[in-house]
Amino acid sequence: MSTTLGPAERLADRSRDDGERPGVRGQAVAVIGLLDRPLTSYYLVLGCSVLLLTLGLTMVLSASSVKQLQATGSAFTLLQKQAMWVGIGLPLMWLAARLAPKAFRTLAYPLLLLSVLALALVLVPGLGQTAGGATRWLRFGGGFQLQPSEPAKLGLVLWAADLLARKEKVRQLNEWRQLLIPLLPGTGLVVLLVMLGNDLGTTLVLLTIFLAVLWVVGAPARLFVGITGLIGVLVAILIVVEPYRMQRLTGFLDPTGDPLKDNYQGLQGLFAVASGGWFGTGLGEGRAKWQYLPHSETDFIFAIIGEELGLVGTLVVLGLFGLLAYAGLRIARRVKDPFMRLAAAGVTAWVVVQAIVNIGAVIGVLPITGIPLPLVSYGGSALIPTLIALGMLLSFAKREPGARQALAARGPGPVRRALSWLGLARR
Repeated sequence: MSTTLGPAERLADRSRDDGERPGVRGQAVAVIGLLDRPLTSYYLVLGCSVLLLTLGLTMVLSASSVKQLQATGSAFTLLQKQAMWVGIGLPLMWLAARLAPKAFRTLAYPLLLLSVLALALVLVPGLGQTAGGATRWLRFGGGFQLQPSEPAKLGLVLWAADLLARKEKVRQLNEWRQLLIPLLPGTGLVVLLVMLGNDLGTTLVLLTIFLAVLWVVGAPARLFVGITGLIGVLVAILIVVEPYRMQRLTGFLDPTGDPLKDNYQGLQGLFAVASGGWFGTGLGEGRAKWQYLPHSETDFIFAIIGEELGLVGTLVVLGLFGLLAYAGLRIARRVKDPFMRLAAAGVTAWVVVQAIVNIGAVIGVLPITGIPLPLVSYGGSALIPTLIALGMLLSFAKREPGARQALAARGPGPVRRALSWLGLARR
């Protein structure tokens, strides 16, 4: 009877055949063996999310402490708010990790519809709040604000994945019209509403989700290239017709020009990152947050990380997002259900591309777009949908081949053990 060996076993057999002593190749066998386990994706998503959240809370405190101390008399004002959002988001992430894919498919249409309605309300005079040239916020009583474009990302992922999964089930994806309708008009409506609020950064993320699901579902190369070119032309037009976007673009192309106005934020971000050196100035010891760098706790928090934690800190952040990308794509590759495959790819593209755009703007390789660094930047509107999306990835990871058996062999988790100690666990 023949057996199929995994990558780790094949590499180990080769090492034995070559008669090599344990060394670099042995370490490679161990690493590949870890990555080849059924629950690798689950633990990578969970671990990276928790580490980025912890880093985010720490850096929000450091980046906002000076400004908040002057404004409110307490250095912990934004930290307390961010901790509140984390306290709301983590239980929702845990709940999402326990839901079945059918539950997410049920939520797809209502969530997208509510997001569209909220995006339309943002455009109503007197309801929408403008900041940084973009109208993104709905303000409610008690100082509560909501940015509808953030849950719209999750709504678009779920709706697009459910729509294409249904079409794939009945074999309706062989023709480009079936592939794009109603996916293209639905995405176009969400993008249009976001663009009417002058939010180019979120528009790019929504278009990335659209392209990601098209790529995973197997859109023809000509169609994919054509849509990508059309999106490029659309984005170029949107930049040209809006003066402040043109200023950002010209500032990006000429980074040394106008250092006190259009290029001020970008140059201050670069100064902060450059001054960190290898190991940084020390946590809380940065100078950029002393009224030099605007939006240091949101769009430019990566600059504070670079200044206070140095190159090592920035590489850790990049590594965590890289591992998150690997885990998300691994889930999309290993799950069998088309909806899970498409939704996992859409969420991964959303989180990772948003991180790339944010970090690229801080280090000067991309124009500034004003989008936050996922899980790290301050803000509940962005944090909670992202945590729910990552909880959905955890749910999908538990449905990879062999994952259920590995979870069963692991025994009860800490929550169930705690309930058992209290005599509250179900028997």
